[in-house]
Amino acid sequence: MQKLILLGDEALAQGAIDAGMSGIYAYPGTPSTEITEYVQNSKQAKELNIRSKWSANEKTAMEASLGMSYAGKRAMVCMKHVGLNVAADPFMNSAITGANGGLVVVSADDPSMHSSQNEQDSRFFGKFAMIPVLEPSNQQEAYDMGHYGFELSEKFHIPVLIRLTTRLSHSRANVVRKPVRKQNPYKIADNPRQYVLLPALSRKRYKVLLKEQIDFEKEAETSPFNWYSEGENKKLGIITSGIAYNYLMEVFPENSCPYPILKISQYPLPVNMIKKIEEECDELLFLEEGAPLIEEMVKGVLSKGLNIRGRLDGTIPRDGELNPNIVAKALNREYEIKYDLPDIIAGRPPQLCDGCPHTDTYLALNEAIEGLSRDRVFSDIGCYTLGALPPLEAINSCVDMGASINMAKGAADAGLFPSIAVIGDSTFTHSGMTGLLDAVNENSTITVFILDNATTAMTGGQKSSALGRIEQICIGLGVDKNHIRVITPLKNQHEKNVAVIKEEIYYKGVSVIIPRRECVQTLKKRMKAKKK
Repeated sequence: MQKLILLGDEALAQGAIDAGMSGIYAYPGTPSTEITEYVQNSKQAKELNIRSKWSANEKTAMEASLGMSYAGKRAMVCMKHVGLNVAADPFMNSAITGANGGLVVVSADDPSMHSSQNEQDSRFFGKFAMIPVLEPSNQQEAYDMGHYGFELSEKFHIPVLIRLTTRLSHSRANVVRKPVRKQNPYKIADNPRQYVLLPALSRKRYKVLLKEQIDFEKEAETSPFNWYSEGENKKLGIITSGIAYNYLMEVFPENSCPYPILKISQYPLPVNMIKKIEEECDELLFLEEGAPLIEEMVKGVLSKGLNIRGRLDGTIPRDGELNPNIVAKALNREYEIKYDLPDIIAGRPPQLCDGCPHTDTYLALNEAIEGLSRDRVFSDIGCYTLGALPPLEAINSCVDMGASINMAKGAADAGLFPSIAVIGDSTFTHSGMTGLLDAVNENSTITVFILDNATTAMTGGQKSSALGRIEQICIGLGVDKNHIRVITPLKNQHEKNVAVIKEEIYYKGVSVIIPRRECVQTLKKRMKAKKK
């Protein structure tokens, strides 16, 4: 079959296309963005009419994918790990409704927080929901799981979670393709009332989910992605998963590891394999990317009282990504390749692009509140979060998508005046609108800046759901149209902008300021495309 060189994200996307997927739903978030972008740019996906437009947020994406599954088609929904928090309500309940057409949920985790607020481990969500979880170790497995995930979902009529991590998502390797499968025909579930989660029906569905746990465990025991490798030296047994297996192989090139290895890439845990390595070995070392999930769960399976080493006892650092150096140190083994940056490379904090409209907005805002404390500007997640850093130092919060408006309202309720929120156009339609509605309902004394750069810039310039409709949304939510002000963030408009901001931040009610200018990066791309 054809070979391709693909990112882990791209491999999973191609696997899903070849497996007969009919639709992919997502909100952009690093390191998951490239999955959907790959489908959007795929000639094959276009010919197959695979639905691939961006959703307003992860919750709407999860619910739409559940609807496609309800109609018998195979659907995938993709997000980063904190996006799964947003989608948690339908995600958890989808385990009880079950699936009709194959339903694969992809969550890409970000250990070391390269572009995230935390490094939570999505495997806990899979365990919490009691559904099968797949965790590829390489790009080929990511591709293969694109097929297997749908098959597993349809075999048990259950959603399946695939967990990726940053290094796998954003590194390339050869991938061998499988034959392309036709898409499912339209077919409503035999029991459509399984999706009606009234308590009396939910209790019945929950009992079904509980009974299926035994089948999920049996499937893990025979999974091609879980395997046990015999080793000559039984003093130590190694239990590893996902990309952590690759780091182990880097320390032992050419498969020269002398210890037994249990590689786990499908959950629930393969209990019999765990008991086997316990019987054979004197000590166990756990290597997993993220939290010590397997390490904690295995303690309920072991019976011999073996010494266990991993993240919980400090053998492996509790935070941050794994790498071969950490693995080698845990094994008391020399490893030549170092990952420290050479002294000649100086660290440089991220900054807004030259010519970014947000810079001019923050300069005007800083001047407008001069003489007041800076602890009154609440921000959100996007490029504009970089306004927290020198030289602007204009904002004071970044908690989760949509939090800025609600935090500004809560602070205003506590007596802070003026109280100011800063949120991007895409984040506003993702999860900021409900906060603005709360503020309108209580006539809160807050000013909301909706920074409109006409794109979802932080993740690469995807189309914003807010494009061309911010004023109408604000009016529809009840904001007085006289206090919806549009400004142009440019240096030659600075004095005018400062005056508008001063007027609105002292207004005793809800006001909205929309600084509107296209992102410089998307402008460059658009002008370049025009010249072709």
